[in-house]
Amino acid sequence: AGLYSCSIPYAMSWSTSLCLCFVLFLGSSAFYLPGLAPTHYCTEESRKKNPGLDCTTKVYVHVNRLDSVFSILPYDYSVFDFCPPPAQSADRDPKENLGQVLFGERLHTSPYEFTFLKNETFVSVCEKVYNDNSEKLDFLRDRLAEDYFHSWVIDNMPVVWCYERVTIEEDTGKSTKTTVCNTRFPIGCHVNRGGFEQEQCALDKMKDPGFYLFNHVYFTLSYNDNSPEGSFLVKALINVKSCADDKCNARLKLPDPKAPVKDVKIKYTYSVSFVRDNSIVWASRWDYILSYGAQPKIQWFSLVSSVLIAIFLSGMFVLVLIRSLRRDLAKYNQLDSSEDVQEEFGWKLVHGDVFRPPRSIMLLSVFVGSGCQILLMIFTALFFACLGFLSPPNRGALMTSVVVFYVLLSFVSGFFSARLYKSLGGLHWKRLVLMAAFHVPGIIFVIFFLLNLILWAKGSSAAIPFGTLVALLALWFGISTPLTFVGAFLGFKRRAIEFPVRTNQIPREIPDQPFLNKALPCILLGGILPFGSIFIQLFFIFNSLWGHQTYYLFGFLFVAFLIFSITSAETAMLLTYFQLCGEDYNWWWRSFFSSGSSALYLFIYSVHYYFYRLELDNFASVILYYGYTLMFAFVLFILSGELVCTYHTRSTIHIVTVQLHTPPPFACPSPF
Repeated sequence: AGLYSCSIPYAMSWSTSLCLCFVLFLGSSAFYLPGLAPTHYCTEESRKKNPGLDCTTKVYVHVNRLDSVFSILPYDYSVFDFCPPPAQSADRDPKENLGQVLFGERLHTSPYEFTFLKNETFVSVCEKVYNDNSEKLDFLRDRLAEDYFHSWVIDNMPVVWCYERVTIEEDTGKSTKTTVCNTRFPIGCHVNRGGFEQEQCALDKMKDPGFYLFNHVYFTLSYNDNSPEGSFLVKALINVKSCADDKCNARLKLPDPKAPVKDVKIKYTYSVSFVRDNSIVWASRWDYILSYGAQPKIQWFSLVSSVLIAIFLSGMFVLVLIRSLRRDLAKYNQLDSSEDVQEEFGWKLVHGDVFRPPRSIMLLSVFVGSGCQILLMIFTALFFACLGFLSPPNRGALMTSVVVFYVLLSFVSGFFSARLYKSLGGLHWKRLVLMAAFHVPGIIFVIFFLLNLILWAKGSSAAIPFGTLVALLALWFGISTPLTFVGAFLGFKRRAIEFPVRTNQIPREIPDQPFLNKALPCILLGGILPFGSIFIQLFFIFNSLWGHQTYYLFGFLFVAFLIFSITSAETAMLLTYFQLCGEDYNWWWRSFFSSGSSALYLFIYSVHYYFYRLELDNFASVILYYGYTLMFAFVLFILSGELVCTYHTRSTIHIVTVQLHTPPPFACPSPF
C-alpha cells in the first residue's frame, strides 16, 4: 500500500531487493572513482631533458570557504584580510558546478604556490599593516572567537591537519594520546578572560587571554614517482603556528578590541617539504582522508539493526495479515453455509465504501506524484553514488545530480498525479496540472529563497548568487514544467484505474473507534519503525551537513533507504488493515500521514541534535538550521507519505469477493 507498496507487491519480496542492494554495496568500493585523471608533476630539469613530458612544475593551493561549528554562516576567503592571490592567477580559479554553488563552496587560487620537489622554509607571502581601529581587524577577532576554520585544497585533495589529543581518565588519572585528523584547520585561537581556551590554543600552550593568529603554515606533500609520465601527489598534510618573528620564538597575539591599534604588522609565511611515498597509488590516495571520519562498526550496527527491524516487521505483517485473512474467511464461509441469516461484520461491511474518493483528491494526487518523483530521484542518485561516480573527489557532483534527476523526472510527477486524479473522478484537470508543476517545488523554493535572503543579509558565501537563482528558475519553468505537462497528458490519456468493487452511493456510517484505532495514535505510531531504520544514518548525514565531515558510505545509505521504503510500506499496510477491520474506510489521508509522520520524528531528532551536538551562538544560524531542517522534513514527508490506494486493499477485497460471491466485474491490474 502506498508509494512503496506499488513496487513491492508481495510481503516478502523485499529480500530480493535487499540482496541486490548488498551486491551494489560490496561492489561500491571496487568501482570507487577518485578522480578523472591524475595531474603529473616534474622538476624543471626533467622537463628540459624530456621536452615532450606532459607535466607541470608548479603546485598550486586553492582556498575554499571558511566555516565554524558555532555558526552556519560560512564566509569567502576574500572577506578576511588574508594575503590576496596574484592578479594573474584569476584564470586558474576552478570552475564551480551547480552543486558546489548550492553548497556554498567557493574555490579560489591562493597566494601559496610551490615548485615541485623544492623544499623551502619561512617563505614570506605578504605583510599586513593595521592602523587605528581597523574594521578588518575587528572582523578577524570576531571570527577567531567563533572558531572559524580554513578549508584548503591541493591537487583536488583536501589539506589535512593532524594533531595529538590528550585525554585524561577521571578515575585513574591516566592520560592517553590519540591522533586526530581533520580536513580543516583553524585560523587561530582565543583564550578568554576566564581562562577558557580553545583546543588549538592548548596544543601550542597558549595560556594568556587574547586572540592568537596562525600566520605560519607548514606543508608536507607526499608524492609517488612510479609513473613514467611523472610524479603525482598522494597526500597533503599541514601544520599551523602562531609566529611573531621569522624564527617563531614568540606567539603572534592580536591587540585587544579596546586597545589602540597602531602599526600592527602581521607577516604571513609558509614552509614546504616533499616526501616520497610510493606505497600509495593514485586510485587509493583518498583513503587516508576518508578513514579519519569512518566508523565502520557503527555503520554495520546500523545496517544490522535496520535489517532486523525489516525482518521483524515483515514477519509480523505476514503472520497478522495472513492469519487474520484466513480466520475471517473461515468465519464468512461458516456464516454463509449456516441456515441462520446473520449480519456481516468486520471489513467485509466496508467493501462498498473502501474506494470512496477522499477529500482534497487534487492535493492528494499531487503529493503522490511528487512522492514518486522524489523516490526515483533518490534511488537513481544513490545508485550512481554506489558506483563511485558521485564520490567526494567529484566536488558538487552529488548535489548536481540530485537537481538534474529531479528536473528530468518531473514527467513522473505529472503522470502519476494525473492518473490517480482521473481514477478518483477529478474533473479540474487544468488546475491539477498546474499544481503538479508548481505546488511542491514552489514550497521548497520559497523556503530556500527566504533562507537565502538571510545569507545575503549576512554577507555569507553560502548565499546563492542572483545568476544561479535565475538558472534554477530556468530549469524549473523551462524544463521541469513542460515535462510535468507531458507526463500529465500521458496520464490523462491512460484509462482510469478500475477498482475491483463498486462504490455505494450512500456512505456507510462509521462506528466509534477504540483509542489505538483513531487517527492521531495511528499517525504517531506509523512513523516510529521507518524512522528507527534510518536514524543512525541521519546522525552521519547531520554530521556531514553541520559538522563539516565528509560522507562517502553511500552503500550503507542505499541499503538503509531500501529498508526504510520496505518498513514504510509494510507499516501502512498493517495500519490500514486494522483500520478497515474497525469498519473505518477513510484510510486515504490517514495512510499518507501515518508513514509521513517519520518526518515529524526527523524534526524532533534535529531538535535533539541541536541541543546536544551543536553550539550555535547567533540567531541567524539557528533560523538557518531549523529552516533547512524543515525543508528536509517536508521532502521526507512527501517521500514517505503512504497511500493504501492499490495492491493491499484491492487484493484483500478481491479474495473475499472471489471466495464468497461471484468473480468481481473488474480486473485487478497494477494501478500504476
